[in-house]
Amino acid sequence: MTETPARHEQPEQHGNTPGAGAHRRDKSVQRRRVLIGGGTVAVVGGLAVAGIASADPTSAKKGKTKPTKSTSASASASASTSATTTVCTLNAEVTEGPYSLDGALVREDIREDKEGFEVRYTLTVVDVADDCAPLAGALVELWHCDSLGEYSGFVGGNGHEEEDNGTFLRGGQITDADGQVNITSIWPGHYISRAVHVHMRVHTDVTLTDDSYTGGEVIHTGQLFFDEDINTEIQATSPYSANTTQETLLSNDSIYDDGGASSGLLTLTALGSSVSDGYAATLTVGVDS
Repeated sequence: MTETPARHEQPEQHGNTPGAGAHRRDKSVQRRRVLIGGGTVAVVGGLAVAGIASADPTSAKKGKTKPTKSTSASASASASTSATTTVCTLNAEVTEGPYSLDGALVREDIREDKEGFEVRYTLTVVDVADDCAPLAGALVELWHCDSLGEYSGFVGGNGHEEEDNGTFLRGGQITDADGQVNITSIWPGHYISRAVHVHMRVHTDVTLTDDSYTGGEVIHTGQLFFDEDINTEIQATSPYSANTTQETLLSNDSIYDDGGASSGLLTLTALGSSVSDGYAATLTVGVDS
């Protein structure tokens, strides 16, 4: 899906290579927020439906629910399961960027042999056109760079030489009856001009093949973002610290609009006492079918 940006932003790029299509989408689209009143959103799979608590821009910073780095996973889980709300939010639509590829593998674990700290995504897709009912049977696709800031299919753009099979850190899953997918990956690295992020598309009406899909329609294109403080510690830790390219902080990113969960900010729960133990990451993704 191609849209003309309403204003000129710093392009998404690797090194000195500009990335076409990296600008934020038209503000009238990117700023969309459909609010639907109703009953309290239910807890899904033991986790609060996180990701819709930041509909009020004045409380955007509250979307940054995170564990203290020294706390245990159980303490962090308590913090991350406390947020429910009566408001349903349409998540921000932003550019897919220049590093997308067609025909992602349908699989739960997209890491392959990439080193990095584990991230277990639990994403719940709800349809604002249907009173935020869970959207079953949709393909949620993720892709992002590795610890050195390199994307599969585009290796070398961030100045590092490594094997490129065109599939690492790319893939997706079909939502279940609760609109939920579980995808395992690593915490992304960084590259020049963008804060650390993950790209996401939601497809409907796809036809599954042996290990991929064909057809369908993309109904949502977004990006996922990470707490700035936790990310700073991770990027300074091996293997991420081997990447010495300049990093852009979340607060300075040209795409993230400080809208909290409704703009893709993940709720993080520590899987252990160290950042190297990884994180569970949850978000409810409001789409419009």
